[in-house]
Amino acid sequence: PINVRELGCDFLAFSGHKMCAPTGIGALYGRAEILDSLPPWHGGGEMIVSVTLEKSAFKKAPHRFEAGTPNIAGAIGLAAAIDYIEGIGRPAIFEHDAHLAGYAAERLAELPGMRMLGPSGQRGALVGFVMDAAHPHDLTTFADQYGLAMRGGHHCNQPLMRRFGVTGTTRASFYFYNTKAEIDRMIEILRAAVRFFS
Repeated sequence: PINVRELGCDFLAFSGHKMCAPTGIGALYGRAEILDSLPPWHGGGEMIVSVTLEKSAFKKAPHRFEAGTPNIAGAIGLAAAIDYIEGIGRPAIFEHDAHLAGYAAERLAELPGMRMLGPSGQRGALVGFVMDAAHPHDLTTFADQYGLAMRGGHHCNQPLMRRFGVTGTTRASFYFYNTKAEIDRMIEILRAAVRFFS
């Protein structure tokens, strides 16, 4: 669990789809005194105390930011996803993902013209890399034709790409449902990409 008071954070957000929930649902924590100082950014039912032709009076946070009908189906899906993840166990998922990422890094090192980015040790559930033979967008388009989904580009972080001296990277992300056999298949496809683009 995360203790926002121990962290001293003003805001903390997460997206539910990163943990197998539907898209469009997540959570935002905001420190009460900051939320109370912010005006609503849109309007709708259930967030307003009263309305006149001259002004509106809004409920206290967090309700002042929750206009209209909430994403009920998404909230139910998020709760189910949390139960599912907790049933597997976060430590087991972390260990599995770290093992897959380590295995993927070892296998990627076999490919010519491949430069891994990020730490050489424990790296979480993803690997980022640059292939000399192809731009990340070309590489991910090629991989997609073989059923391999990867992300290519600047990953919403252009300053980091400038720090690495690249226009973008390719990222392979793993989760508890992925297997070593899928990584082996990824390597086959990337090996074919090296041949195709070289």
